[in-house]
Parts: sequence; structure tokens; C-alpha cells
Amino acid sequence: MSLLGAVLVVEDEAAIADTLLYSLKAEGFATEWVTLGRDALARLAQGGIDCILLDVGLPDMRGFDVCRELRKTSDVPVLFLTARSDEIDRIVGLEIGADDYVTKPFSPREVAARIKTILRRAARQITSAPESAALALDRAGGRITCHGQPLTLTRYEFLLLAELIEHPERIFSRAQLMDRIWQDALDTDERTVDTHIKTLRTKLRAAVPDFDPIITHRGLGYSLSRIPPCA
Repeated sequence: MSLLGAVLVVEDEAAIADTLLYSLKAEGFATEWVTLGRDALARLAQGGIDCILLDVGLPDMRGFDVCRELRKTSDVPVLFLTARSDEIDRIVGLEIGADDYVTKPFSPREVAARIKTILRRAARQITSAPESAALALDRAGGRITCHGQPLTLTRYEFLLLAELIEHPERIFSRAQLMDRIWQDALDTDERTVDTHIKTLRTKLRAAVPDFDPIITHRGLGYSLSRIPPCA
């Protein structure tokens, strides 16, 4: 079976790690396993990893801190494994650059499917002409700038904001955004849209204080206000 990519499993519970490694290998992934956050960062510095399965609770450091350190130098996709389903954990994970998360207990097949989806999105190349605007989109380069400042976005954040930029003033329902952005995702509901909108607003305000072009239409959905070009 051809390999789909190399996955680094960062999990300190051997039984969980063994299940994941077996399932991912059966799906065609190359796999490696470490139990500590510092070992994960050392391995990732060597390159050759396409996706990380990262447990939030590790013996030496939090998975969130591993992700923060990683994002300083790499945009390799991160899928969090968490024993908690609290919204705050999901929001923190997305804000620091995670691409997705799975709550324990989970289906190994679901994890494999989510990794495949993340890697497909990472490989997708969609062309779009850049705009000279307060929000400038470069789909081919996978970049969005806010008043000239590049935004650090997860893939889902990028796809969501790009969709809004390309259709200014159009109101998208949550269901429409789910169909357009998360059409291949498993076990994802419309609250995912709200979570990503919240993290996008936080990042836009961090780039330009009081800049909030995303409009909430109660009972309808979201839209992006038409933004005048930068001077």
C-alpha cells in the first residue's frame, strides 16, 4: 500500500498510541511515536513529518505549549487529542494554530479520515488574483493580509475567511459555510463555524485594533462588510 504521509503521534498512554499506530499504518500512513513534548519538538525540527497527532495532556509540557513552539517555525498540520470537550479547550487549540481536534474516546478510523482531510486541504492549490484591499487574499499562496500584515491562520480559518472575502456583503448561513468549508469533515456541527469566527475576529483585532469586518446576522449567519481599498 502506498504511503499517504508521515504522522507523528505524540501520546504518553501506550494503549492509545498502539491503537492509533496500528490504525494509521493500516490506512497507509508512515508513523512515528514519542511520549514527551520536548521529544516531539526535537523530532519535528528534523523535518519529514506531514501531520502531528498531539495529546493535550503530556507528562513534561502541555500539548498547547508544544503547538505554540511549533508554530514559531512550522505550519505542519496539528490534530489535537483531548480528553475534554470544553469549548475553551477547542478555542485555545484553534487560536494557537491547530487544524482540528478529536475528543477521547474516539474512533481510530475517524482520526485517520480527519488526517486525510487535513492533508488534502494542505495540498489543494486554488488560484485567485490578489486584491489591494484592507483584507488581501492570495489563494495560490495560501495567504491573507490585513492592512498589509500577514495573518497566521489555520487552514480552516483561511478557507472560511477567503470565502467571506470573495463574497463581500453576502450572508452565509452556518449550514452553507459547513457545506463549503467542512464538507469532508466528520462529526462536526455548526458550532464549529461560530468557534472559527471567534478566533478570526481575535486575530483581525490583534492585527488592527477595533477592526471587525465580520458581521453577525442573528438567525441568519455571517457576512463580511465591503471594505474600501487601502490608501
